[in-house]
Amino acid sequence: MNENVTTMPKTARGAATRARIVDAATALVRARGAANTTIDAVIEASKASKSQVYHYFADKDELVLAVIQRQAECVLGTHEGLLRKLNSLTGLRRWRDAVVELTDQTNCAGGCPLGSLAAELSETPRTRAALAESFARWAGYFEAAFARMQTRAGKKPTNDLKALSEAMLASLQGGLLLAQTLRSTRPLELALDMAIEHVAARLEL
Repeated sequence: MNENVTTMPKTARGAATRARIVDAATALVRARGAANTTIDAVIEASKASKSQVYHYFADKDELVLAVIQRQAECVLGTHEGLLRKLNSLTGLRRWRDAVVELTDQTNCAGGCPLGSLAAELSETPRTRAALAESFARWAGYFEAAFARMQTRAGKKPTNDLKALSEAMLASLQGGLLLAQTLRSTRPLELALDMAIEHVAARLEL
């Protein structure tokens, strides 16, 4: 994802300051939403000066884009780690169990950080584009995993891996949203189980 900022740090100290600002903004947006997060609140939370904030970010929109990038790095980093070597239905089910466990550990609160940002920011072109890119990368992890599953099973590659990947991601997002709302992992478990069954059938595994 491209950096949409006015100035990037040239020193380790500058990088640490910028990171502290983004960390504070990310926590505030997660807790309050982007609309209710002000530059002044970020300044107070990060212990940075106004001049430091505006040195690295032209305006609040630029800072929100950095928050999206930070959340994408966190969420996609976790899932890439789980999906990077996945090449079987057994592995896919282990990924499912890990996602359910992670959700249960938070008592289903908060939902998906990227999903929450999408719900609030998808009507603004720049933030929508950044979020769409993140979701496309996420779906790409599934697509690569499904291709490995077919190869391992000695199956001829199919043409609908992209569609299957988008369906899996949609099932995950919908399951996380209902889990957050109902404070139960059951909707997430059901959504992922049905999605995995569909993958197994379409890939003939």
